[in-house]
Amino acid sequence: MKKFLIPAVMVLAASSAPALAADLGKMVTKAPAPVAVPSPFDIAVGAGIATDYNFRGISQSNNKASVNAYFEGRYNSSANLQWYAGIAGYSIDFPNRASAEIDLYGGVRPTFDKLALDLGVLYYYYPGGQCFFGGAPLLAGDPSCNPALPNGNYAKQDVSFLEFYAKAAYNFTDQFNVGVGVFYTEDWLATGADGTYGNVTAKFTGPALANGWGWYISGEYGHYWLGTTDTFFGSALFPTGTPLPDYSTWNVGLGLTYKAITVDLRYYDTDLSKADCNVLTGDHTATFSAGNITATNPGGLGSGWCGEAFVAKLSFDTTLSALK
Repeated sequence: MKKFLIPAVMVLAASSAPALAADLGKMVTKAPAPVAVPSPFDIAVGAGIATDYNFRGISQSNNKASVNAYFEGRYNSSANLQWYAGIAGYSIDFPNRASAEIDLYGGVRPTFDKLALDLGVLYYYYPGGQCFFGGAPLLAGDPSCNPALPNGNYAKQDVSFLEFYAKAAYNFTDQFNVGVGVFYTEDWLATGADGTYGNVTAKFTGPALANGWGWYISGEYGHYWLGTTDTFFGSALFPTGTPLPDYSTWNVGLGLTYKAITVDLRYYDTDLSKADCNVLTGDHTATFSAGNITATNPGGLGSGWCGEAFVAKLSFDTTLSALK
């Protein structure tokens, strides 16, 4: 009987050993942590202050300081395709007394390895404007407007307009990229003139500096092709509308970065004369000079909004994903 029981117990113990080992294994082995799946949604926000709001070579803030901020929602439908929509605001000083620019925009950003595209539409909205009618010798205009501006220039109440754009950037290295862009509107600043702006950009990001600082050098060359205005901006020589001057613009600058903070120091210029600058801007601070009298600028006013400018800007930019 004992001879039978001992082997039986041994067999039972041997047969139960794997089960016991398995049970012990479950007790000491941790389940793998779930892999965190990044959200396809993101938000980008930023704000800044600059000594001037210079846009495509022309001051939008009367050569004075300007503040700005933006909010942009993003959806990454795949690793190489991002949809976005946003709103941005700038303080300005326009001849029609508008003091704010509100940009509403949206589009898509596909990437193909080192090539990044950006296709979208942007609406420039300028609330709070007033109408100013130039009067003689400028024959067009709206008699229901306010009298001419003190210097004789005139402006429409609403200069908002819609623009379509296509941009491409290629990263030759992690530090150097080149971009091109085309921007089109059929009603530039509500003048009735179509406008096409093309540009080339380049940026070199230098090696990191001490204590987390970074730096870059960037520049842009652009050209604006502009059409003919509607009758509001006509004159004795051009009663059906004034042909607007095309122009070239360029800028180059040095930037310093620290985490989400950027300090950008930049030089801007254009090939516009003061007379042509006045034709494009209707500058309410423009002054008279006989040398500024031209066929398209019969009033002889000259504007300083389109010349050499040195602009310093401090900005903060981040994303929700970067804060997590």
